[in-house]
Amino acid sequence: MSGLQVSEWKRYGHDRIYVNRSSGEKVAWFDRRTGYLNVLVEGQRDAVLAALAPYLGTPAAPVARRELSPEHDLAGNRPGESLQGKVDELAPGFWRWATARLTGRSLEVDSWRTGQAGERRIGAELERLGRRGWRVLHSIPLAADVDIDHVLIGPGGAFCFNTKCHRRARVWVGDDSARIGGQTYPYVRKSRAEGRRASAALTRACGFTVEVRPVLAFVAVAELKVVPSLRDVRVLQERDVTAFKHLKDVWTPESVELVYTAARDRRTWLRS
Repeated sequence: MSGLQVSEWKRYGHDRIYVNRSSGEKVAWFDRRTGYLNVLVEGQRDAVLAALAPYLGTPAAPVARRELSPEHDLAGNRPGESLQGKVDELAPGFWRWATARLTGRSLEVDSWRTGQAGERRIGAELERLGRRGWRVLHSIPLAADVDIDHVLIGPGGAFCFNTKCHRRARVWVGDDSARIGGQTYPYVRKSRAEGRRASAALTRACGFTVEVRPVLAFVAVAELKVVPSLRDVRVLQERDVTAFKHLKDVWTPESVELVYTAARDRRTWLRS
């Protein structure tokens, strides 16, 4: 078995199998409760699976995930980070900015800054759920130069957030779109599509079905009305984010960490 040694370990509620080299160097560990396999040494996955084969109770392959390098780890992304490049690109010089403010004209960069401020406010609310066992990621990049504003993973399941900031606006949300100030926006359809993409990406990475439910979150609106028939997309305001701490538990802490580990890997989303 390529000189690999296998040992079983049960303690503090864990049930794991460790794979080490004869020198004692750790090569991998497998969690029997979650089916999670963490391969620590590049190029050893096949040898590890062969060593573990007599210990696996089912023919299903465990989920393999290596330790993340900083370039692949999304955990450090800040809310609104994906919009910063556009804000920097469109930022006007001093005289253009001063002229716009004196004349009351808006600048193209203003809408991007508003969107970024909205993502930061929702992001701050989501971060507060950490003390209740929830994990959150921000500015998750997808293929085709788009992103998901936030992904929330915790005891109540997984959710993707599409954040919209419309200050002092009256918002009506229907089954497929939102109406704001006489204009119609495809926010609901976009949120559904993000949920499908996130579900597909995490299911592929974890090796089991991960349902990601879409959330459409509004910031700083004066009024929000939602049709009762809309059930597959959760629509809320920033003050409602705290309600997630009361959701019924559907995942164990081990499952939460497994899905979160897959979600924080940039490579998980590359084909999404």
